[in-house]
Amino acid sequence: MKTEVYSWRVSRELKTGLEREARRCKMSLSAVLDLAAREWLSQRGADSEEAQRELHDAALACLGTFAGADRHRAETASRTVRDRLQRKYGR
Repeated sequence: MKTEVYSWRVSRELKTGLEREARRCKMSLSAVLDLAAREWLSQRGADSEEAQRELHDAALACLGTFAGADRHRAETASRTVRDRLQRKYGR
């Protein structure tokens, strides 16, 4: 089910050509655009597991991880920040 909307400006010639091709193929313009986008992504390998793995590895290299003894750090982060601000600014 399509739920997202994306719009962009195109030249008159490109729009005319897309509409002509849609009529020729007995498809809606949105179906032609969807097909074109999917084919472009598949040619680039953007949907492949390997591409996703490479993106994930690149993100991990940038983000890193935190090491520490406090297993509940994420759960207590808000309280810890408030406590530190209270000590620093007395508010």
